[in-house]
Amino acid sequence: MQDLAKILVIDDDDQFRHDLGVILDFIGERYALHSTADVSDALWEQNWGACFLGHVRSTPLLEKVLEQLATYHHVPVIAIRRHDRELSGLPNYVGELGLPLNYPQLFDALHHCREFAGKQAFSIPQLSGDNTAFHNMVGKSDAIEQVRHLIEQVASTEASVLILGESGTGKEVVARHIHHASSRASGPFVPVNCGAIPGELLESELFGHEKGAFTGAISARKGRFELAEGGTLFLDEIGDMPMPMQVKLLRVLQERTFERVGGNKSIRANVRVVAATHRTLETMIKDGEFREDLYYRLNVFPIEMPALRERIDDIPLLIHELMSRLDVEGNGRIHISPRAINSLMEHEWPGNVRELANLIERLVILYPGQMVDVNHLPAKYRYSDIPEFQPEAYSVEDTEMAERDALTAMFHEPDEPAFEEDMPGFADSPGFTSLPPEGVNLKETLAEVEIDLIKQALEAQSGVVARAADMLSMRRTTLVEKMRKYGLNKEELI
Repeated sequence: MQDLAKILVIDDDDQFRHDLGVILDFIGERYALHSTADVSDALWEQNWGACFLGHVRSTPLLEKVLEQLATYHHVPVIAIRRHDRELSGLPNYVGELGLPLNYPQLFDALHHCREFAGKQAFSIPQLSGDNTAFHNMVGKSDAIEQVRHLIEQVASTEASVLILGESGTGKEVVARHIHHASSRASGPFVPVNCGAIPGELLESELFGHEKGAFTGAISARKGRFELAEGGTLFLDEIGDMPMPMQVKLLRVLQERTFERVGGNKSIRANVRVVAATHRTLETMIKDGEFREDLYYRLNVFPIEMPALRERIDDIPLLIHELMSRLDVEGNGRIHISPRAINSLMEHEWPGNVRELANLIERLVILYPGQMVDVNHLPAKYRYSDIPEFQPEAYSVEDTEMAERDALTAMFHEPDEPAFEEDMPGFADSPGFTSLPPEGVNLKETLAEVEIDLIKQALEAQSGVVARAADMLSMRRTTLVEKMRKYGLNKEELI
């Protein structure tokens, strides 16, 4: 096999430690054998591909090893002799080996250690020195490079810019880059969200007001146009601006002068206007919701910000940048496994970069300083099964627990929604209408219903076992065992 880094075996039973070493040597794996007394922090600094944790003589020694495993969470851990309860909270716990050992089980365990280690690690490329002005615009995709190119072209001019794109794509980031790359960089950058300010207050917000202009105007106040003097005014969500205000904005853009509300003195507007919207303004013009003349005044130089799903290859870079920012802010840092990143790269990201930023912040709060794997992601972000090792033998206790899980998944409480609504075809399953006079074979009937529900859940979740398990309100490991029990293959179901 030989493609896994050296395996660390920790076991206080000298004979078992020796026997396991013989087995690993026979299958061609490199390894190091240690008792718990030998395990030090210095030992963990080596590049271990996996750790096999066996018999530990005392609880204090076990606690010490568990603490070290939590610290070195990039090392996948295989338990031997029932340490699953102590290790279950560790993000690097892969599974448990049952005794006696056999080759298929050991081979499977080593395979999952490789999966956890993520041999195809992502490299985080750095932006070239020519693009230092764009250090906050993260990405190396063609789409984002085109945006950088357009910014460089328009920044040195006074042309009005209209930034288009879905919500959360980073339109304000583009506006700020235009400002900082322009001759107005020493002036202020003033953002205004036109959709967040009521229409009756927007005029005062943009142009200011004189004392006594309206009830509550106890003093004169400068508007955003005056505050942005010599700099850039960013009008975000311009498509949400009411029609009366569109007329007044057009006049300012044409004449470069305005008056405060309640005043009659013309004020010169020495500002550059950059606007942005997630709406389709051409459609709004046809529907009479946006002025065509204002559109052409704003749309001198359009820049379209790509959706995150159109630049999936930038996701590793964005994750790295977002985690670095959170770390600088004192929120801690996490480590995301390559297979978790692969799963995130399959998501559609309707909320774009803002959605990704919110997810990373949530993971930092939930798993500070830990390794985040696929099974730590919220269910809707899991697009691959979790490579999870399961021992071949199950105890009577495990079987009884699995049966209890099955019954819990099949029967619902009276106050829960009926299964007919959630699972089409459930009401037609045998055994859930009335008991026939001749009776039924309860075990077979429940098995048929269980198989039907499992098939429906797998089909509904495109074969992703983790999501199907969530849909059935059971642990993924329980669902995997039931699929083995009934001979269900997810590839044949989808």
